[in-house]
Amino acid sequence: MKSTVYFIDLRATYSENLLGKIGRLLHTAGLSETIKERELVAVKLHFGELGNTAFIRPVFIRRIVETIKGIGGIPFLTDSNTLYAGARSDAVHHHTTAIQNGFAYPVVDAPVIIADGLRGRSETCVTINQKRFKRVYIGSEIVQADSLLSVAHFKGHELSGFGGTIKNLGMGCASRRGKLAQHSTVAPKVKRKKCVGCGDCVVHCPREALSLIEKKAVINPKKCIGCGECIIICPNSAIQIQWNQQIPVFLENMVEYTMGVLKGKKDRVLFLNFITNVSPACDCLAHNDAPIVRDIGIVASKDPVAIDQASADLVNQEQALPGSCLETNINPGEDKFRGIYPKVDWTIQLHYAEKIGLGIRAYEVVKI
Repeated sequence: MKSTVYFIDLRATYSENLLGKIGRLLHTAGLSETIKERELVAVKLHFGELGNTAFIRPVFIRRIVETIKGIGGIPFLTDSNTLYAGARSDAVHHHTTAIQNGFAYPVVDAPVIIADGLRGRSETCVTINQKRFKRVYIGSEIVQADSLLSVAHFKGHELSGFGGTIKNLGMGCASRRGKLAQHSTVAPKVKRKKCVGCGDCVVHCPREALSLIEKKAVINPKKCIGCGECIIICPNSAIQIQWNQQIPVFLENMVEYTMGVLKGKKDRVLFLNFITNVSPACDCLAHNDAPIVRDIGIVASKDPVAIDQASADLVNQEQALPGSCLETNINPGEDKFRGIYPKVDWTIQLHYAEKIGLGIRAYEVVKI
């Protein structure tokens, strides 16, 4: 038994442009079966941090919105606030960032509603009774939506190897408390030889866990919540993840939160991955490095595990682009994500998601 993953490449003709192909992809993948007339449809995406340009283009989101409306659904764009201090850590700045990055109502034809409220505390407790969590905390607007369309930018990620559908939902729909619960097992460390004592990490730490002692950054492990803000903000790569058994725990945490997001929405969810601008790291960064492979296409499925497995395979089948950060695993068939993050086993999230029944890794690609 295999799950179906529908695929479109980025070719276009006079008779059908890419926007038309996106609409056809949605219909073929079963959007009309997922959404009912007059239902409130949460379109979960990432609006991108200010300075990042790799996120999905707003014009593509508009076509998705138009397709939902054509079926009779009532779409809104949504994401949850970030745990780290940045341009999206509260709903006011988050909404402003979304507009500045092009997701204004006149462009996308749908309102932006931040899923976990003004300060990340608008949450709903969902019981899942799994190994890591008995209960998870999801942004209330996600839970209350009738249907859900996950629209993920598929790229590399410094904690999960890659970020796709599972990360878009598990991390992206969690409230602040939920994000903290997922990250709290991942504590960074300071490479003293690289630290220049600039203090950027101290300023940006959301829990005052960092201080400067003798012009070197020091982390208080009792205060650290493992959000990774200091890793991202350090200009000298002096703060790094401790690559140990904590990463598998983080990945399992994220998968269980995905289960919480999907609970109560059986047959009411569709997943899309845009395998374009495949940057090495998360769109949460205020910059994006050069893509590691060419733009491949867009995939859609009703199986969140299969779509991420297929997306990873499509990337790994490619030759790495010259000039990217990849120095190893550059040939077709080699693991590009392990080339960037050699100590992160991204397959853990897919194996565990399959184990707890979110989907299956076996798939067939249907090109349309």
